[in-house]
Order: sequence, then structure tokens, then C-alpha cells
Amino acid sequence: MRAIVIHSARDLRIETREVPEPGSGQVRIKMAAGGICGSDLHYYNHGGFGTVRLREPMILGHEVSGHVEALGEGVDGLAVGDLVAVSPSRPCGNCQYCAEGLRNHCENMRFYGSAMPFPHIQGAFREVLVADASQCVRATGLTAGEAAMAEPLSVVLHGTRRAGEILGKRVLITGSGPIGTLAVLAARAAGATEIVVTDLEDNALGFASRVGADRVINVAQDSDALAAYQAGKGTFDILYECSGSPQALAAGIAALRPRGIVLQLGLGGDMTIPMQMLTAKELDLRGSFRFHEEFPTAIALMQNGSLDVKPLISHTVPLDQAQAGFDLAGDRTQAMKAQIAFG
Repeated sequence: MRAIVIHSARDLRIETREVPEPGSGQVRIKMAAGGICGSDLHYYNHGGFGTVRLREPMILGHEVSGHVEALGEGVDGLAVGDLVAVSPSRPCGNCQYCAEGLRNHCENMRFYGSAMPFPHIQGAFREVLVADASQCVRATGLTAGEAAMAEPLSVVLHGTRRAGEILGKRVLITGSGPIGTLAVLAARAAGATEIVVTDLEDNALGFASRVGADRVINVAQDSDALAAYQAGKGTFDILYECSGSPQALAAGIAALRPRGIVLQLGLGGDMTIPMQMLTAKELDLRGSFRFHEEFPTAIALMQNGSLDVKPLISHTVPLDQAQAGFDLAGDRTQAMKAQIAFG
């Protein structure tokens, strides 16, 4: 089978790997679609992010779906031919945090396509994947591309849970990449009455408008556009900070009303926080990292029509054009979510 392997920054190769057989409790999946994530782009463009660096070749990818091809011993609830979304979250189930129900904080997490541990955890951008049956959620009624969106949608659903009560609230979202745009869908479904989105690119903001944002603001063109929302003691109840930019965080905090919630989803390295404003307004700063139990919910919400992610899938390229797909995914003037088609 073929797989998409990163060796170092800008050194992306399509290589051959052996096709494994499923063991007990596992399934073999013929991959159909894989979304290129921001972390994949960090490995492709920079060889890593922060202190996390590539130290050996690694198969990329963790936003994937495919069709069940073979069942290992003891697998129930799945059948050959089923379209499944595959969760990349594989907690150990035995550490302190797994025992506390905080599986996204597992001390021995095996998350597809991660160079955090060494040896690296190989990813899922391959023509055939063997996965635990427990990772697989049937995606009947969805397209393969939609099913592959379950992973980023799960990230946003986890963040929305961390934000708390949203019904009737006014929401600001800074950063309209895939996570920020999915946050529009999640916040609206949770009952937000007003959603304003900021970004530096009109193309990205156009997607936010299409999925239901009440107002979009290009802060590169109008740096004072949030001033009206920052007047007095602020306007918004909840900030989804999805850009990882300290400037966006500061502007968003200034636009929050007292006792608002700052939900930090964007990962941009260490950020300077306007602590005095955070303190004076009695704001809550809440981090959000990965997900676990939200994954089946993401599939169910797409299946029942509560959340429509199709408008976010802007481009699909075949496996043999993977490098072009990565270049496209990194071009925010064109792409929102670029996916690889494996079939």
C-alpha cells in the first residue's frame, strides 16, 4: 500500500508500506478520505512545531474515514463495507487521567501522526489502516469527506462543552480557519444568539458567513472594527480564540463583558495575556485540548442534520497529488479544508 510520509520540512514522499492484518478486536479499513490538519501543515512546512520536531520519517494524518475491509476476531457491531470515521484518539485506559475520565489528557496517548513521543506515532494517511474496532464509528448516510470531518468537529464540540452555557449568549470567534468556522456551527447549535467572526483573510471569512455567522470582520483591513464591541466594559459573553494569535486574544478580551468566558482553542505557542484586564473583568480563561468521548457525537450530529460540514470541504485531491494538496491546504486565500482522496 502507499502512504504519505514526511521526512523533514518540505520533504513529503509517497512510499510503500506492508499491508497489516487485523488482530483480535481490530478491523482493516480501506481508506477513503483524509483531511489535512494544521498540525500536518506544521510538520510539512517546518518539520514540527514548538519543541516538537521530527526525528524519524512519519506517516501523517489523523482526520480520516474509510470502508471496513476485514474484521478481526471478536469484532461486533461493524460489517465489511461499512463506512467508518476513525478516531485518532487512543488513550491507554490505565493512567491516572484515564481513571479520572480525562482521557484526552492520557499520559500514554497514541494519537495518529504525532512526533511528540519517540518513536513517533505513525499516522493514518495510507491506503489501508488497521485500527481498533473501538476507534471506528459507523458513518451511514454521510460521504467519506463528511466522515473525515468528525475529528476537527470533535475538537470544537469538546471546546464548546468547556465553554459552558451558550444558550442566549453573544459569541466572538477570532480566527476563521477550519476550527473557527466549525465553532460557528457548534455555537449556533448550542443556542448562541449572535456570532461575530474575525480573521485576516476574506476567503476564510466567506466560509464563516456561509455557515451562519451574523457578522464577519477582516481586522487586517479595519483594525478598529471591534472598537464598538469594546466600548464600556465590553459586549460578548464568550470568546472562542481559534487563531493562536496574542493580538487576537487581547482584542477579544477587550470585547468581552464582565464575567465572560475566554475559550482558548488556537495553538500558536506561548502567548502574552492581558492579565490586568482579565482580572478586572473577572473573566474565566479556559483551555481546550483535543477530545475523546465527543467523537461519536460529532458523527451523530452530522447524520441527523444538526450540523452541516459540507460547505467547509473546499478541495479534494488524489493521493498521487498529495504534495499539491498540502500546498493548497496552506493557502488560506483559496482553501478552507483540503482533503486527500485515497480511493
